[in-house]
Amino acid sequence: MRGLGETRYNQLSLHRCKRREADRGRQVEGNRSPRASDLRVSVHRGQKGVSNGGQVEEGRGARRRPVTVDSSKAKTSLEALKMSIKQLRWKEFPSGRRLPCDIYWHGVSFYESENLCCGQVNKFPGMTEMVRKINLSRALRTLQELYPEEYDFYPQSWILPEEYPIFTAEVRMAKVNDPSWKPTFIVKPDGGCQGDGIYLIKDPGEVRIMASIQNRPAVVQEYISKPLLIDRLKFDMRLYVLLKSLEPLEIYISKDGLSRFCTEQYQEPNHKNLHHVYMHLTNYSLNIHSGNFIHSDSTHTGSKRTVSSVLYRLLAKGMDIKKVWSDIIALVIKTIIALIPELKVYYQVDIPPGKPGPSCFQILGFDILLMKNLKPVLLEVNANPSMKIEHEQELLPGVFENVPSLVDEEVKITVIRDTLRLVDPGRRRSNQNRSPSSDRMTDVHPGSPDSRDPETSESPDKHNLPPLYLKQVYPKYAKQFSHLRLLERITALFIRFLGMKGSMRMGPTGFRTFIRSCKLSSSSFSMASGDILYIDITRRWSSLEHREPGMCLQAYFEAFFHLAQRRYKVLALQARVQSLVEFCESQLHSLDDKRLLCSRAPGERRSGFTSYRQADVHLTSYAPLSHRAKASCKLTDYKLQHS
Repeated sequence: MRGLGETRYNQLSLHRCKRREADRGRQVEGNRSPRASDLRVSVHRGQKGVSNGGQVEEGRGARRRPVTVDSSKAKTSLEALKMSIKQLRWKEFPSGRRLPCDIYWHGVSFYESENLCCGQVNKFPGMTEMVRKINLSRALRTLQELYPEEYDFYPQSWILPEEYPIFTAEVRMAKVNDPSWKPTFIVKPDGGCQGDGIYLIKDPGEVRIMASIQNRPAVVQEYISKPLLIDRLKFDMRLYVLLKSLEPLEIYISKDGLSRFCTEQYQEPNHKNLHHVYMHLTNYSLNIHSGNFIHSDSTHTGSKRTVSSVLYRLLAKGMDIKKVWSDIIALVIKTIIALIPELKVYYQVDIPPGKPGPSCFQILGFDILLMKNLKPVLLEVNANPSMKIEHEQELLPGVFENVPSLVDEEVKITVIRDTLRLVDPGRRRSNQNRSPSSDRMTDVHPGSPDSRDPETSESPDKHNLPPLYLKQVYPKYAKQFSHLRLLERITALFIRFLGMKGSMRMGPTGFRTFIRSCKLSSSSFSMASGDILYIDITRRWSSLEHREPGMCLQAYFEAFFHLAQRRYKVLALQARVQSLVEFCESQLHSLDDKRLLCSRAPGERRSGFTSYRQADVHLTSYAPLSHRAKASCKLTDYKLQHS
């Protein structure tokens, strides 16, 4: 009886706690992010039939609760987000919510909300840093070393100020070899945006005062002097790409985008027109201040048009736009593959495996230029592409008014709405049991009449929504590009030997453990040689980045390439690196097997028998004595690895 009384008392206490928690939730209207305790309360309520959205669900036939979206930090994309949520008939919380939301929409970075333990966030940790011009150039150059023919879509680049001597020497040598070569270079500040600080030069000596470069690092690239022109105007294309997840990798590309035109007729660069920004720079934020900028109510005319209208015009001239679209898809996938290694390092720091945290997705803006031969060239990647759907129009001198932009509305609202549909937590994967219809990247292109993708299209639902306009390109075309993901395997080695959890830099102990565990030391490369290699590379990279000490991922790539070249001297660089990766993975696999053997029960090790139970069948296998002898002999090596 005493036990029953205690049980009853505990039940009443739990009931009072629930009531106090519910009353507190009704009284407090906070704008903070959900805590872990909020998550537990919402889950407990969900078991009783009350969803996070506050709607009661009774039985299997109950109406599904609306998806909740926290838009309190959406910033400039707020209007397009509001219209998208309204079309989907979801529930928006413009001031935040005390209980967890399904989706959190941030305007700038992943870190805008604190203590998120669930839901989905529209930003990846580290993405803003990774697409900065210097980091993007380094990531692409690393893959250009391995696959020079695959990554020829990015202009040759030099990083200032540290590579200024290399830049001047290479340009001088190229001019000696070809006196007729008269190049033009474009200098882009690392942290610049909207065309700020960009200028053109004809000679390395024209780089502006080096003191300012020291304070503001930059990237200098070879300028594309022969772009494709329409109406004698230079233009570029802003395409929207959805990175839906890192593991597994899922990439979608919008079937339409924006074409931004210059407002002054193009001429090849010379010393007289180098400073004509309206002729050479396609940035919308610059050209909108030109007196020649044309605001149009049509998507086919004006200084900002849709990509589909441009491709239709090229098609009318007999150009192969299917080939153009296929090359653009390949450019997007290869660029994302170059970004993934660093993103995984950031991800394991901010969202460690095994701990509660949100999942991530992100819309990226790819700026692409078409050359005269229709080859696409990557200009830059934007982590926070503008999602504004209006523009300023001058009504009277000095009097401006925000006017809706039909071109922006048509493209941007569609991108945000379909992104939300793809990350809908209640959406079932329609392609799990569907075989891919084709492996060709020319199946669907912007504006084509047969532009429905069988893997991403949906039948219109009760809200009369159109089919999805975001086309899946990965893993749909994984067969063509999976061989390029070699650096991710090296990144897995880097993360394994980082040592301290939450760190992004490998210490000397971690590097020594990597050398020892993978058995990379030999008579020609001792452990002391590994220490010297670590010190030399780390010291140089630390002086370049001016950050905390330790070996960053790019420095680890350099050390790994050096080890591969020492070990496999006959092969090409890509084959050397791949051979070393396979060797390291094999050694670590063997090491893991030894650790598993040493972690078994003592009785099992003494008897030498291993038992398995699958279904109702009992199987017994005998471990050979030679294996046991090796395990016991290498117990010292195992302890050394752990130390």
